[in-house]
Amino acid sequence: MADTTHIYIDEASGSDTTGTGAEDKPYQTLAFAIFTHSANGSPVLRIRKDPNTPYDEPTQSAVKKAKKGAEGLEKKKKKADELKAREEKEGEEERLKREKVLEDSKKIVLEEDASLDKATRVKLFQLPEYRQKRVRVFGWVHRLRSQKEIIFIVLRDGTGYLQAVLSGRMSQTYHALTLNLESSVELVGTLQEVPEGKNAPGGHELIVDYWKLHGSAPGGDDAFTNRVNEKSDPSIQADLRHLVLRGETASSILKLRAHLLSAFRETYVKHNLTEVTTPCLVQTQVEGGATLFKLDYYGQSAFLTQSSQLYLETCLASLGDVYCFQESFRAENSHTRRHLAEYTHLEGELAFITFDDLMSHIEAVICDTIDILLARPAAAALIKQLHPAFKAPARPFLRLSYVDAIKWLNEHKIQRPEEDADGNTIKDADGNDKMVDHAVGDDIAEAAERKMTDIIGTPVFLHGFPAHLKAFYMKKVPGSGAGRDAFTESCDLLMPNVGEIVGGSMRIADSEELLAAYAHEGIDPKDYYWFTDQRKYGTCEHGGYGLGVERLLAWLADRFTVRECVLYPRWPGRATP
Repeated sequence: MADTTHIYIDEASGSDTTGTGAEDKPYQTLAFAIFTHSANGSPVLRIRKDPNTPYDEPTQSAVKKAKKGAEGLEKKKKKADELKAREEKEGEEERLKREKVLEDSKKIVLEEDASLDKATRVKLFQLPEYRQKRVRVFGWVHRLRSQKEIIFIVLRDGTGYLQAVLSGRMSQTYHALTLNLESSVELVGTLQEVPEGKNAPGGHELIVDYWKLHGSAPGGDDAFTNRVNEKSDPSIQADLRHLVLRGETASSILKLRAHLLSAFRETYVKHNLTEVTTPCLVQTQVEGGATLFKLDYYGQSAFLTQSSQLYLETCLASLGDVYCFQESFRAENSHTRRHLAEYTHLEGELAFITFDDLMSHIEAVICDTIDILLARPAAAALIKQLHPAFKAPARPFLRLSYVDAIKWLNEHKIQRPEEDADGNTIKDADGNDKMVDHAVGDDIAEAAERKMTDIIGTPVFLHGFPAHLKAFYMKKVPGSGAGRDAFTESCDLLMPNVGEIVGGSMRIADSEELLAAYAHEGIDPKDYYWFTDQRKYGTCEHGGYGLGVERLLAWLADRFTVRECVLYPRWPGRATP
């Protein structure tokens, strides 16, 4: 603080907010200095225009003018003090009044009126058929608004939403006055259509004549909206995924996901495929050993499955064409918006087909499933809510060979980072990735693939990949070469804004060719005896595919990342909650 005899003012760099009047912390105005130190006798005032001029005694006219300014500051302070005192008094009176209201509210005890019609317990989705009737509903307080002596509640039970009105004694109880979002309640009353010109979920509202609190939710700092909201940091949303799920967007995505799985099953019945349940614990690899999650299985090495393909193939001879929904696990250190460490894998295998048959089947399954969804009012409403501009894809899907795709990328100046022999990206003189044109044999990176798909703007079957880019079990294109230099009867289905959602291929049908593929990959064939036996006991031309449910859902619901399309997403470093 400044001493009692010298007060300093710097009109350029001083501050009336943070200054103390000390030489190194001067005030900015002479008026504020006089106002602040008027009770300290007659301090010596020193003032300067800016830090480049010395402090000097202010002129008499400057002091006279500053004293008037100080008087004005004193009046403002007095008014501010009076206002603060009045507000504190009113606040205290309001607090006491509220405490009395709350205390009196505890004396109000609600009892259900036995003379009224018996209420029928219903779920919110059933309400349209109960208008003008007395119903009993249960759920969570999704929205809450108080207006004079009326409380409006939007109730949520997972099947729908309902606006309810609490008035009179219903809104005067202690639980009503302290109700918070996400509390669970029981509401009883008469369901009425909302007046013309008013809006409410379902076009009706519940006039409550009895209600009960089942589980309270906290307010204050721990209130639901203070813990998580749409603007919360993604890491906070991930930690609080269990609360995020209560939001309308997250719950709508999961409802659409349920419709999607149901529609797929309906489609597969139409196409005469049988659903099977495959194991998650396996002792063989499908997509390469580097991405296996390894675990100890009673003293033996085992893994979480990467794919159910090999098991599905063993079902062809007894069950015919088959499919499964199974969780698959990939230990890839990938943080892209379309990768998960655990995802739902829809896989199918079909016997006695050609490569063209396989792509036509995949196209039909996806289009038929989308048609089913759009024909279901509930599912169509969810799609409209999440993706208003969605349109069913037109058939047939574009089919583009891998070789033609390389040409297309180069024609459209879409390049890739150059890599050295060890797969490391080469930098230019400025430290940026050195970009080069694509060449046949390159693995088309995710970014280039997505650019291509977004420009084309429609689903694309990219097919005929080099064998060295694909799994060991894929059939070679006849006459395309030998070993890993050949091209394969394989395909990826690419969707705009998402990229690859399906990967499929024809499978090697010849035992000797399969054994050679094992050898090339360094795989011990004895662990795969049961898979190889499919070629020994009546082989046939067959093919299959795997579809990432979360990726298809991201396309359908217009989500930026697949992490929004699963209940509790798992990615590297994230296995909670």
